[in-house]
Amino acid sequence: LQDRLSPTIIDYFESRYSKAERECVQSVVIDLNAQYQSFIYRLFPNANIIIDRFHLVQLAGRALDNCRISILKQLDKQSREYKIMKSHWKLFHKKAEDLQPEKVVFLRGAKQYMTRQNTVDLITSKFSKFAEVYQTYQDITEALNKRNSELLASTILDYQKTNTEMDTAIQTLRHNMKYVLTSAKFDYSNGPLEGINRKIKTLKRTCYGFANQKFFFLRIDCIFSYLKCQFKLEKR
Repeated sequence: LQDRLSPTIIDYFESRYSKAERECVQSVVIDLNAQYQSFIYRLFPNANIIIDRFHLVQLAGRALDNCRISILKQLDKQSREYKIMKSHWKLFHKKAEDLQPEKVVFLRGAKQYMTRQNTVDLITSKFSKFAEVYQTYQDITEALNKRNSELLASTILDYQKTNTEMDTAIQTLRHNMKYVLTSAKFDYSNGPLEGINRKIKTLKRTCYGFANQKFFFLRIDCIFSYLKCQFKLEKR
């Protein structure tokens, strides 16, 4: 498609597929862009609209990171808390069950030995607002991973304002509540497609453009041919 405008998308499907064919579509996975929701039922009247889990986790993850960054700006750069939140931010995105509470590791940023669970507990016990945002993020990701629509609904509806960007994220989820809950009921996701798009964008950025479009497509084909081979080797 030449662009992502509503008229272009509508014309594409209506000119290529009959109404009977479009009525056979059972599910449509979209992001949180409101313009798509406005015409999905016109194109696919019998489809379930599913907000992609990838974008839900991304939305909550950004809110968590922005809360962490706002706290970082208030801390002494030599403090242990600053070093942990600055260097080991990925720990806060891990599933709670993957923190390995009994395994002691050396944290290069903090320059000391600690378990990953103790590291997270140290920060959440000191910053109550961050602890609430962190728990909300964990509940959302757990609900999506376990396809638990009840947990997802209670997390969104029972959330109390923390004056952070998580407030905006939850408000967005509440506004799209009907379609957000379907993401915890179906296995469909645009995650693999988003991964492909990211690899193509990275290729364009690192190569600073291509003089010939043919070579650009050839390079894309080489990348994904290699990934297919790697995947087959891992399955053996």
